[in-house]
Amino acid sequence: MLKDVAVVALDGFSPFELSVPCEVFGSDRTDDGLPGYDFAVVAGEPGPLRSDVGFTLGSCAGLDRLRTADLVVVPAPSDERCARADWPEPLLAELRAAVARGARVLSVCTGAFVLGAAGLLDGRACTTHWRHARDLAAMYPAAKVDPSVLYVDDDQIITSAGTAAGIDACLYLVRKEQGGRVANAIARRMVVPPHRDGGQAQYVELPVGPPACDTLAEVIEWMTRNLGRPMSVPGLADLAAMSARTFARRFVQETGTTPQRWLTGQRILLAEQLLEETDETVDVIAERAGFGNATALRHHFRAWRATTPHAYRRAFHRSAGHGEPAA
Repeated sequence: MLKDVAVVALDGFSPFELSVPCEVFGSDRTDDGLPGYDFAVVAGEPGPLRSDVGFTLGSCAGLDRLRTADLVVVPAPSDERCARADWPEPLLAELRAAVARGARVLSVCTGAFVLGAAGLLDGRACTTHWRHARDLAAMYPAAKVDPSVLYVDDDQIITSAGTAAGIDACLYLVRKEQGGRVANAIARRMVVPPHRDGGQAQYVELPVGPPACDTLAEVIEWMTRNLGRPMSVPGLADLAAMSARTFARRFVQETGTTPQRWLTGQRILLAEQLLEETDETVDVIAERAGFGNATALRHHFRAWRATTPHAYRRAFHRSAGHGEPAA
């Protein structure tokens, strides 16, 4: 269960990355019917703890607070601190102990360097900001660093890329543990996209597209409204008045992923919503979400969520006592 969350602050911390888990897990949204978390910011070492832009953090909990946490988040320290790799051994020991007792540890951006120093990335798939991925791999050669993705979930260890990817990873974990209704409602309060697939590329070539008539926005909107319909790259390319090859290339440029992977991810999200909010059979949900049949839905659900539609429904259906977030 995801109830107790502790965020580690180190000297040289980045304010934005520290604020990401504070916003996702530290804000009280129980008035919207959302779960509350026991939350604390923990000093990873003796203070004063200075940010990389000059201000100093006030009171924090001690390292012993990590011993009760279900989730420990390690935000990005400064680039200089990562290069020095002078992490306090008591913190590294607490991180190892947290994993040993079954807690999850999540890093934001270069927080992965702290996890690497603790030995928690050895033999694991992981990521960090693309600018630092080569250094992370060089410093911790036993880690399997993927510089191209937004976040990686490797059992108890979740690592994320820079800045906004930390939000994606936190919301991904909320979705995994507490269902799509909770994750979507938190995202609405934060005014951010409710889900970006972890396999999506960190670097999108067209973050701000050219004039609307030359983008795929209308085609993507049509895809979103028609997830239950059969789709193919040639058919979508016709809608965009492009060749299939040009369409596929532009889609990756604008979204960071392929048309098929984007479509499958959106269909999974729709299936989750229907599993949570309706009593339709899995066969009906598979058809409505565009998978065609229950066998195909189960295959993709296992591949993307490491569970079955039936198990997901048992955990997150509206009757399971998770509360109904306000619209």
